[in-house]
Amino acid sequence: MTALSGKRILLVIGGGIAAYKSLDLIRRLRERGASVRCVLTNGAQQFITPLAASALTGQRTHTDLFDREDEADIGHIKLARDADLVVVAPATANLMAKMAGGHADDLASTVLLATTLPILIAPAMNVRMWLHPATQRNLKALQMDGVHTVGPNEGAMAEAEFGPGRMAEPLEIAAEVERLLAPSGPLSGKHVIVTSGPTHEPIDPVRYIANRSSGKQGHAIAKAAAAAGARVTLISGPVDLPDPKGVTVVRVESAREMLEAVEGALPADIGIFAAAVADWRVANAGEQKIKKKDGALPNLTLTENPDILATISHLKKGRPALMVGFAAETENVIEHAKQKLAKKGCDLIVANDVSPDAGVMGGDSNTVHLVTQSGVETWPTLPKAEVAEKLIAHVGVLIGGVKS
Repeated sequence: MTALSGKRILLVIGGGIAAYKSLDLIRRLRERGASVRCVLTNGAQQFITPLAASALTGQRTHTDLFDREDEADIGHIKLARDADLVVVAPATANLMAKMAGGHADDLASTVLLATTLPILIAPAMNVRMWLHPATQRNLKALQMDGVHTVGPNEGAMAEAEFGPGRMAEPLEIAAEVERLLAPSGPLSGKHVIVTSGPTHEPIDPVRYIANRSSGKQGHAIAKAAAAAGARVTLISGPVDLPDPKGVTVVRVESAREMLEAVEGALPADIGIFAAAVADWRVANAGEQKIKKKDGALPNLTLTENPDILATISHLKKGRPALMVGFAAETENVIEHAKQKLAKKGCDLIVANDVSPDAGVMGGDSNTVHLVTQSGVETWPTLPKAEVAEKLIAHVGVLIGGVKS
């Protein structure tokens, strides 16, 4: 039996030059045992033909919203239901915009709006289109809606430009389909939310309050959770790190945005809150750059940020079955972690020493203590990737004994 035996894939092919790769994707999916049915946009038909797609899938290819044969049994609704996963490859800037805005003016966008199935998109477009704020807003909206992404990769473009925007290769997309539909590992079938990195709290449009978190530990945890078979939503503050493979990434700036993103990602089975969230923000942040006035210091009033860990831990409905918090301390590490465990209402605190001499903030290794109601477990200094793998293995044991 192959990895995707019996699985049904609805492949929506958008109108970009990368559409030619989708023919190879059909072959890769079918050799893994999946059945594939295709929907081609009008743009896609400028690059490949419905006949080519049908020859490779062995099934009729759909192109027209008002096809009489399809509409006899409300074909677009049937297509939206009769699969295990919808894959959009290539997902053009226009198609992503339609999905984010809820438009339904052709067969592809109507199916995508009508479906309740999981969706995986493989974006493909010119580098400038990919980096445009509108596309990035649409990407964030789709990720908040639970849409999975693979790619885009960086490389040469058809327009003789270079940068991010190349569609992921068919083998990469097929591997992500396998991960979504045939997961294996101790966290298979689990949804894990991970927060990572710092938050930036604006003082004015050009200045902010932040901390020294690099996000390396949180990103490593997200990667390890995905490798353990989980569906992972990584909610990240501003970091200079690549997105982990197979992970849905939601980018935020401030603590309030991070809380909103976490709430939007619920429900989840496990929450791992590794982000170094700023405790305070400026209540009277300037709308314009604050100018120096004869050496006088600006009067900045600080107000407390929402406590994300405590807020989610104390939810009466929708709380993840297992809540893991982090305690970054510079003194009395274990004592403060025990106090935090009681105050926050979580199940496990991962405590570490972040004093300057420890080299943890921005470094590649970490020394952690796992603090629970039953005691403290101290690990030796390890690379952050190994800390992540050990933590996820520990979480897998814990979640096995936790009732949802």
